[in-house]
Amino acid sequence: MRDTVLRMSKSAYVSGMKTLGSGLRALHVLDDAPPPRAARTKHWFYSLTRVYDPQAMIEMDVPWWTYDAIDAVESWLGGREHARIFEYGSGASSLWLARRAGEVHSVEHHEGFYEYMRPAFEAQENLSVELVEPEVSDHPAVPSQKEGQSGLDFADYVAAIDRAGGTFDLVVVDGRARGASLARAVRRLAPDGLVVFDNSRRARYRPAIEGSGLRETRCTGLTPTLPYGEQTSLLTPA
Repeated sequence: MRDTVLRMSKSAYVSGMKTLGSGLRALHVLDDAPPPRAARTKHWFYSLTRVYDPQAMIEMDVPWWTYDAIDAVESWLGGREHARIFEYGSGASSLWLARRAGEVHSVEHHEGFYEYMRPAFEAQENLSVELVEPEVSDHPAVPSQKEGQSGLDFADYVAAIDRAGGTFDLVVVDGRARGASLARAVRRLAPDGLVVFDNSRRARYRPAIEGSGLRETRCTGLTPTLPYGEQTSLLTPA
């Protein structure tokens, strides 16, 4: 019952914000084009009207992390023109990263989302996205702690970073089985590399972060499309 109410509330919020955005654009209160990210409050307010719209996120040129994390990672990549990146969880962030790096390898677990984004992915020459769906299992070797995903094994998904091979300057952990993904990422991280771990204040992720051996910098505050504060952590070798 609680899950049903939450889904209905979320659906009503998304529909309401999109309707509000359409109305404000029709009245010329909002422009059709997003404001620059440097105008953070305006950019954030505009983004609220484009919630759960991956194409809008691409147009806004932002990943789905906190603004402070976006700024920090962009600055970090500015000194690494040919950075090699691996990403757990694809989306607008994949394209944002590919515009700022030498090569990006991403893994996605959801076939429907992968197919929806595939034309945009394939248009970016330095981006490769692998679809790896979880396997149904009574005893998953790598389970996900996300609600509704019991009985699914993400072992092959987590191992995608090994198939890409080599080391990575930057690894993004923003998909499924994040604890296991982080543990695998540490093995593939360059000595001066960076891990971006999103939604890091969630209790289920804290043991993996705190046990990773990496130094954590927490970036909290506004996030594109979200009406509440969030936290993205930047993890570096100690």
